[in-house]
Amino acid sequence: MEKPATLPLTDADWQQTPIAAQALIVTLWNEMQQLRTEVAWLREQVQQTSHNSSRPPSSDPPSTPSRKRRGSGRSAGGQPGHKGRGRRLLPVEQVDHVFPIKPCACSFCGGVLEGEDPHPERHQVTELPPVRAQVSEYQLHTLRCPHCQSLTEADWPEGVPHSAFGPRVQALVSLLSGAYRLSKRQIQALLSDGFGIEMAVGTVSQLEQTTSQALADPVDAALTYVREQKAKNVDETGWRQQRRRAWLWTAVTPFVSVFTIHFSRGSKVVRQLLGDTPHGIVGSDRYSAYSFLPVSQRQVCWAHLRRDFQKLIDRGGESAQIGAILSALTDQMFAWWHRVRDGTLQRRSFQTYMVDHKAKMHLYLWMGSQCGHAQTARTCQEILSVEPALWTFVGKEGVEPTNNAAERALRHGVLWRKSSFGTHSEAGSRFVERVMSVVTTLRQQERDVLTYLTLACQAACRGQPAPSLLPIPTHGLSSE
Repeated sequence: MEKPATLPLTDADWQQTPIAAQALIVTLWNEMQQLRTEVAWLREQVQQTSHNSSRPPSSDPPSTPSRKRRGSGRSAGGQPGHKGRGRRLLPVEQVDHVFPIKPCACSFCGGVLEGEDPHPERHQVTELPPVRAQVSEYQLHTLRCPHCQSLTEADWPEGVPHSAFGPRVQALVSLLSGAYRLSKRQIQALLSDGFGIEMAVGTVSQLEQTTSQALADPVDAALTYVREQKAKNVDETGWRQQRRRAWLWTAVTPFVSVFTIHFSRGSKVVRQLLGDTPHGIVGSDRYSAYSFLPVSQRQVCWAHLRRDFQKLIDRGGESAQIGAILSALTDQMFAWWHRVRDGTLQRRSFQTYMVDHKAKMHLYLWMGSQCGHAQTARTCQEILSVEPALWTFVGKEGVEPTNNAAERALRHGVLWRKSSFGTHSEAGSRFVERVMSVVTTLRQQERDVLTYLTLACQAACRGQPAPSLLPIPTHGLSSE
């Protein structure tokens, strides 16, 4: 029987070993090697943190060391000589009440004081007035004709909701739920405590659904806009619908973002988000759902790659040496990129630096693909298979090297899922999709969310289209 190459026995000793013993030794040796591989894999899983995997920082155990940041040498808080940022006073014309306060007598001699101070010391106090909801009653009369004795009912007034609550209450309920993640009972309590409005929990859900219907068309238009943009970022995170595993997806551009909830985590959802023939550059991680996209249309997330390289370092041995070099090259690239973003390094110079940098990265990735550690070799091979997608951001303006924009957009959904345990129906998921799309998009454009939701609800009452979520054309945001 042939001796395994890694078995620490000389050929002479092997030849003197009985055949039956050789068979047993080979079997046990192979089993031991397999168990070593499994133990190494399990140990790596246990040691996963947010530093070397895609796990969130909230899942890190207490023993995980915090990320070391280079000290600035400054003490905490405001620095000596810094420009103050006090609260600005409103112009007198915008103040509701002005109370002139004048001294009556001289503080030295007691003489009577008269006149005006042209530059008095000003102090403004902002206060909320007592808020009580207004209740309007519409009395629809039915009158009998004095001539033919027929009864005629009054027509329903245009713009008057059939619900017991008006558009602003409906918009506020949707804002508290969709933007501030309050539960239905918390919304019920806040309306009662803050406005004197008594509302059933079921009514909160009904108002959410009415708002969801009002937002359907503008969100569909936002999805079309996202598909047409020259660059967008896509990501997904876990969700729960009807106690089943689902996924919350997002597609993000600088001024418009859309969300969708789906039971699938496959490429069909990416096609639904981006269209069957996606336009522009798509930033994402290396998850297989995006593999149908041509590498020329992809930008792989370098934050994920940096964590992959840290995982190589944590393995030790040859993997650690390769991982350390790849990490150092990545850090240097980010240092240059940050200078490009803040304007201290021209893009053309950055592109010149990256020519040699890409060659070095390719060399060490190739060395990693030849590494004796199977998982390290596999990781480097996978990265090399999408290598052109590593560098799209170098030559394409508007493309970021990371997928951080999409991950930040999903953070709101993650917190919502943790506090609500997901949604309990298809209709609930549609509300989450639409209200998250609206809230995220409006905040990207620095537009008021409550005002928009109120206008959308008012338009629905009148049978009119809701306001657009698309950016104002004067921003120059049209796609190429």
